[in-house]
Amino acid sequence: MILITLTLQNFRSYAKKTFAFSPQTTLIVGPNTAGKTNILEAIMFCVTGKSFRADQDREAIRWGSELSAISLGTRDKSCLPRNSGQVLRGSGQELSANHDNTKLELFITQGEVQGAKAPLKKYLVNGVPRGQVDFVGNLRAVLFWPEHLELVTDSPSLRRRYLDSVLVQVDREYRRNLMSYERGLRQRNRLLDLINEGKAERPQLLFWDQLLIKAGGYITDKRGEYIDFVNSYQLSAISYQIQYDKSVISESRLEQYKDEEVGAKATLVGPHRDDFTIFKDERELSKYGSRGEQRLAVLWLKLAELSYVEKEAGDRPVLLLDDIFSELDEKYRHLVLDVIGKQQTIITSAEDNMVDLVRRAKGMQPMIIQL
Repeated sequence: MILITLTLQNFRSYAKKTFAFSPQTTLIVGPNTAGKTNILEAIMFCVTGKSFRADQDREAIRWGSELSAISLGTRDKSCLPRNSGQVLRGSGQELSANHDNTKLELFITQGEVQGAKAPLKKYLVNGVPRGQVDFVGNLRAVLFWPEHLELVTDSPSLRRRYLDSVLVQVDREYRRNLMSYERGLRQRNRLLDLINEGKAERPQLLFWDQLLIKAGGYITDKRGEYIDFVNSYQLSAISYQIQYDKSVISESRLEQYKDEEVGAKATLVGPHRDDFTIFKDERELSKYGSRGEQRLAVLWLKLAELSYVEKEAGDRPVLLLDDIFSELDEKYRHLVLDVIGKQQTIITSAEDNMVDLVRRAKGMQPMIIQL
C-alpha cells in the first residue's frame, strides 16, 4: 500500500490539516515544534492502532477538544501510474470511491463526546467500523525516530513495545493474542489485589492463568522468531547479535511465584516482563558500547525490521524517518540513504540542506512539504 493523503482534525497541534504525499519520497521540513513528528505519529496510529509517543492515546487530542480524527487515503501499489514519481492527490472521499483505494479512519476520544459516553477509539475501513485486530495491518510502515536510539540503553518496556509494533503489522493472530493477553493480565492483577485483601480465593485465578498461558505462549514464540530473523540479518561488515531474555509463562512458573504474586499484587512471569540485549563481539552494548556503536546497532535493527516486514507481508512497507540524519554519524548516513527510493519514504528534518542531501544521494527530486 502507498500512503496518498493524510487529514488531521484536532490532533496534537493541528486543528484541521490535509497533507498529500509522493509515492516515492516526501521531505517534510520545518523548525522544531512545527509539528513534523505529529504527522508521523498520526500515520503510525493507523499502522499499529496506538501512539508511539504517549502513554495514553488520548494525549494526542488537541487541547480543548473532545475528539481527534485521523484519516488516511491509501492506494494499492499495483494501481500506480508507470510514472511513479507523480504525486497522486485527492480527498478521503475521492479515494474511498475507488475499489483500488482504502480509506483508514481513527477517532480518539476522552471517553465522552458532547456529554455522551463514547469509545476511547473507533476504527473504520472504507467507512465500515472495524475492531483493532482487523484495522491494523492494512498499512505497514517502519518508523525510525530519535528515541529509538535509546532502545539499547532504555527500559525493557521500550524494547517490548518495539517488538509489538513490528509483529502486530504482519500477524493477525499476534494482534489478537496480544490484546487478549493485555486484557487478561489486567483482570488477573485485579484479582491478585483482591486475594491479597482477603476478598477473593486463589482458585479464581485458574481461568486467567489458562488464558495468559495460551496467549503468552504465542507472543513469546513470535518474538523469538523475529529475533532469530534479526540475528541472521547481515549489514555490510557490521555484526551484532540479540539475546532474547524471555519470561516464559506456564503452570509450573505461576505455581513457583504464587505467594510472591499475591504479595506484589501483580503477575510476575510472562511476556510482559520480556527483554532483549544487543551484543557486539560478546560485549553488551548497553554497558560497554560507545554511543556510536549503540546508534549503529539500532540502525542495524531498523534495517532488519524493514527486511522482515517485507518478507512477512510480501511488500515493502512505508519508511518513516523522523529527523534521524541529525542523530547519525555522517559515515553511516549512506546506509539509510541507500534504502530511500526502494519504497515510499517520508522524511522529516529541521535542516533545509536535507533536500540537497537526498537529491545528491539518490538523483531524485523529493516532494517538499514546508511547515
